[in-house]
Amino acid sequence: MKVLNLRCAQHHRFEGWFASGEDFESQTERGLMACPLCGDKTIVRLPSAPHLNTSGAREVLPAPRKAEEPANRDVALQSAWMQAVRHVLANTTDVGERFAEEARRIHYGEAEERAIRGRTTADEAVALREEGIDVMPLPVPAALKESLQ
Repeated sequence: MKVLNLRCAQHHRFEGWFASGEDFESQTERGLMACPLCGDKTIVRLPSAPHLNTSGAREVLPAPRKAEEPANRDVALQSAWMQAVRHVLANTTDVGERFAEEARRIHYGEAEERAIRGRTTADEAVALREEGIDVMPLPVPAALKESLQ
């Protein structure tokens, strides 16, 4: 099993697990991979250092702690954002295209108060805010909109 560091054209970094280097190349050529954050299918392999055990069983000493590298911070931020999106998806009701209508019904006490999500136009979102209804855009990666197998 090979764990490769990957990046999409939007500079989102993530890991991919492959049976071999050839498996990675094959999946890339067939367009089977997509960024888990944005769905971009332009994926490149980033350089990584392999782990080699050249002296048999020897105690591995931990690497000295140093300031977190920017790439690690990016991955940590992306991971935290994905967790937040998953939390929102798990704890809200999807009302689809009826978002503005349902948000108004809840705000004016015509419907049960609950957390909702859905789709609306930018103009409608502005109108909701002007009525005192809190709304915010939440881009959801395509990978989270579908069930994973």
